[in-house]
Amino acid sequence: MKKLLFQTDSSLAKTGFGRNAKALLSYLYKTKKYEIVQYCCGTSYSEPSLQRTPWKSIGTLPDEVNERHRISQDAGQARLASYGGYLIDKVIKEEKPDCYFGVQDIWGTEFAVDKPWFNKINSVIWTTLDSLPILPTAISNAPKIKNYWIWSSFATKALNNLGHSHVKTMHGCIETKDFYRLSDEERLELRRKNNIEEDAFVIGFVFRNQLRKSVPNLLEGYAKWKKQEKPKKKTYLLFHTFWKEGWNIHSLAKEYGIDKSEILTTYVCKKCSNYQVKPYDGEDKDCPICNSEKSQVTTNVGFGVTENQLNEVYNLMDMYCHPFTSGGQEIPIQEAKLTELITAVTNYSCGEEQCEEGSGSLPLDWSEYREHQTEFKKASTCPFSIATSIDVVYNMSKEEREKQGAVSRQWVIDNFSVEVIGKKFEEFIDSCPPADYKFEEEQAASQKRNFPEAYVPHIESDSEWVLSLYKAILNTDNHVNDDGYKNWMNALSSKVPRAQVEEYFRKVARDHNAKYFPVKIEDFLDDSDGKRILYVIPESAVDVFLSTSLFKSIKDKYPDYCLYVATKPEYYHI
Repeated sequence: MKKLLFQTDSSLAKTGFGRNAKALLSYLYKTKKYEIVQYCCGTSYSEPSLQRTPWKSIGTLPDEVNERHRISQDAGQARLASYGGYLIDKVIKEEKPDCYFGVQDIWGTEFAVDKPWFNKINSVIWTTLDSLPILPTAISNAPKIKNYWIWSSFATKALNNLGHSHVKTMHGCIETKDFYRLSDEERLELRRKNNIEEDAFVIGFVFRNQLRKSVPNLLEGYAKWKKQEKPKKKTYLLFHTFWKEGWNIHSLAKEYGIDKSEILTTYVCKKCSNYQVKPYDGEDKDCPICNSEKSQVTTNVGFGVTENQLNEVYNLMDMYCHPFTSGGQEIPIQEAKLTELITAVTNYSCGEEQCEEGSGSLPLDWSEYREHQTEFKKASTCPFSIATSIDVVYNMSKEEREKQGAVSRQWVIDNFSVEVIGKKFEEFIDSCPPADYKFEEEQAASQKRNFPEAYVPHIESDSEWVLSLYKAILNTDNHVNDDGYKNWMNALSSKVPRAQVEEYFRKVARDHNAKYFPVKIEDFLDDSDGKRILYVIPESAVDVFLSTSLFKSIKDKYPDYCLYVATKPEYYHI
């Protein structure tokens, strides 16, 4: 029985990676052909909740509080540890997998590529790339990754055009049986239950409240459409999201002249787990269903609705609109299509695939802008295009909506269902030879020595200077999309002295070497069996220099001894 190691979000997490993991690992588990270990990003190694999965689940962060605290002192190191970089070698050595799957954003997987075990076992990087130009590290690592899979064809085509023909598309998978259109009577009953008029027109958006989700564009497009159409029915925007992060939705709505009562959201109770769709009125509300106090919150990645409840939320909608700047796959688009909603999608990044012929989408026009620092091409979705798409669906006949909705559902089943993707995984795993690798060996090579005394030249550009610290001192290639890099750029812009930043890098390097490359006196001695003299002269530069005048007399008096000098690193050259 082959052992599989999946490094990705916990299958209990309400994230895209987490839900993909839940669907795929459940499929593979049911085959009874594999031993599965899930290496769960952002959780402690022995997190008790991970025991709920039928397969073995372990976390990426050390259990020891002091160790986690030390890691958290640097944003870059903390992020790397959260993705799995800190414990990956320990896990590989203990679990001895036949196949390793790194399933994350590219910066959450690339630390594995240079490990000594990576190309000696069956390793796969299954990642999301959402913008042009392709991230430089994603390109430079391509020749090193034999099995390089991308969630959408957008980035696959870009890498293929750069000569990396082995890169292929492998979509994230969805448990399609969880999402489907309810009967008309069931849909009306849901509306009555949530105090939504039976004939109201509801435009939905399911998203994490991140800045790359184009909430202002949707609000502006909705406002333009209402001004133009002047609909006689009641209309709503349904934002299934967490309101305490990201966009200030009510402030933006006021700016565009939208009454906040027209914006619905999903509340879920932390006590009874029932949900309600209603206008937003803050967090920690009393639950009218179980009468618990301050237990209702808007749905979030830590606590959200079940798949069955989310399916009902989609069934409250008349159309689905997903404007965004870029995305790896955007799973809510496929879920909305499975419930046979007409979907309007930004025609950029993974949205290109979602808008292809036969997908049933209405493509939204966009204008290009460049993201600060990264220079990535991003999409600003056109509000007029959103308004036009809303108008098309609003005036579409019931028969036409049903016909197009059925096409959308079948397109998702054919391309994203867990049965289709799971079968591809089965075929790949079954074709892989068992791992023939001595996991007990080469582990020291998995950690690279840092260089706390490295020379760092003066560089005018803060960006280039920070990257040089990572390269020269921490012996790692970093990039401008990394949280650590962004943290130091923010610090420098806030007038933190360069000397303070540089010293922190050197301290991290010293701590790293002390852990993985502890100094032993034997490392400094030759293989001679003769006698030895150790001459200790720590400082200062003048004293170290003057002490060399004694070497000749020492050698004359003790000709059979080897002479060693111990001094501070900065005086070594003397």
